[in-house]
Amino acid sequence: MRSKILFTLLLIFIYVVGTHIVLPGVNPAGLTQLNESTENNGILGLINTFSGGAFTQASIFALGIMPYISASIFMQLMTVLVPRFQKMQKEGESGRKKINQWTRYLTIAVTLVQASAYVKFLQQMGRGNAMLMPEYEGLFWLSTVIVLTAGTMFVMWMGEKITDKGLGNGTSLIIMIGILARLPQAFVQEFASKSVRTGQILIFIVEIAVLIAIIMGCIMLVQGVRKIPVNYAKQIVGNRQLGTGARQFLPIKVNSAGVMPIIFAQAILFLPTLFNFTGTATGQGIAAMFTDHSNVWYMVIYATVVIGFTFLYTALIFNPKQIADNLKQNNGFVPGVKPGQPTADYIGGIMDRITLPGAILLALVGILPGIAQRLGVQPNFSTFFGGTSLLIMVGVILDTLQQIETQLLMRQYDGLMKSGRIQGRTVTQASY
Repeated sequence: MRSKILFTLLLIFIYVVGTHIVLPGVNPAGLTQLNESTENNGILGLINTFSGGAFTQASIFALGIMPYISASIFMQLMTVLVPRFQKMQKEGESGRKKINQWTRYLTIAVTLVQASAYVKFLQQMGRGNAMLMPEYEGLFWLSTVIVLTAGTMFVMWMGEKITDKGLGNGTSLIIMIGILARLPQAFVQEFASKSVRTGQILIFIVEIAVLIAIIMGCIMLVQGVRKIPVNYAKQIVGNRQLGTGARQFLPIKVNSAGVMPIIFAQAILFLPTLFNFTGTATGQGIAAMFTDHSNVWYMVIYATVVIGFTFLYTALIFNPKQIADNLKQNNGFVPGVKPGQPTADYIGGIMDRITLPGAILLALVGILPGIAQRLGVQPNFSTFFGGTSLLIMVGVILDTLQQIETQLLMRQYDGLMKSGRIQGRTVTQASY
């Protein structure tokens, strides 16, 4: 356990150092305009969040792990929609290796496209200021694309190594570290803004209490499940009994889609900001509305899109028919429901009923940063009141704690805590 933790911390330290290494040909003193143009700007802000601020610092890890995430999402959808990839996924370990290799190739292609777009973005931001060095202009496009592609592949490699030899899911940990890296600065800015006036410190304390309550609510949303009772029949083969006839439960998560609907919604709502390039007053007004996360109309449209994508993504990843077939093959059945299609209809009906409150709660979490910003919270600190940042942090921390608990129980270690989930084994004293 100690070696796993140290190995994980070492790779995370290397990643944090890399986010502060500026690209060749970029003057670090001229990055102020880049930071101002990226803050609260749809998909650019999302990329900056996932990269731990490396996007606005024009570092070698500016694209971070985002291209790999995009490729992984695409391959995940392909395993649901394309029969060839479905068959590949069912091949076990060999199929998983093939899908991972396809994901790496797709990551390179996505990185090349995003790196080229990032170069254009830097050149546009660098006009009229000293952000780009003129003597390096001829080689800037080629060197930047190569460095950014190599940086993304190196981050992807570190994520895979953390997953294999470290602790937790490497990709998720890298994203979480990037999000948490912005927390101290946002906390200090919020405290400084509230300490200027007398009596504002009490409001700051209330904000912290509300933030803790929101985190507890997100934990309930992530961990909430509906348990469907399942019985497994006994089988007698010769003189042996197969199956215990025990009653178990099939857990159906309230939020099966996770954070994906929020990511999809932010990507979709970035498209209206392109109206800014039309040059018309109407187009610029539409773009301004969709770049202001505290705008009422933005929050209404955003919540609607999140609810729609929650149902869509849940329908893609959750297959009641396959679950019913697996139960039938393993001699399992839901009490009072016939095996086969009736079981699939029963599970699908329950999933539809619990998806609606889960989607509404997820949409509420998505618009909480905008609500906090309208109530006077600083924009940087308001992002931790909900949205992608909070859901990713809660989900990754819970998953990492669960893996730590599994590792401790497998090696019969005592737990990290004497109470709570991470308990480890219970020591009993024998009586003589």
